[in-house]
Amino acid sequence: MKQLLYLIGILALSILLAACDRPKPAPAIESIESLVANPDRLKELRAACKADHVGVGDAQCRAVAEATRQRFMRVAPSPYAGDPVQPGTPATASGAAP
Repeated sequence: MKQLLYLIGILALSILLAACDRPKPAPAIESIESLVANPDRLKELRAACKADHVGVGDAQCRAVAEATRQRFMRVAPSPYAGDPVQPGTPATASGAAP
């Protein structure tokens, strides 16, 4: 009887160890700064997150979203800086000043 319990214990331990698998390491996440600096890679990852959010990973997709936000909201010269209409000057419907 004692041998049977010993055998069952060894069998249970071996099954438990066989069922446990090493956890896979988390995939490397590209930093927000590197994505802001590399718009082509940012575009690729945005498409990948849109197609397969779970496969890419939530952390990476959050980094992509933050990099997109930072690129959109960055302080840069306005494309309207050379606008011929100065602030405070009323414009007419034809576009010419009175």
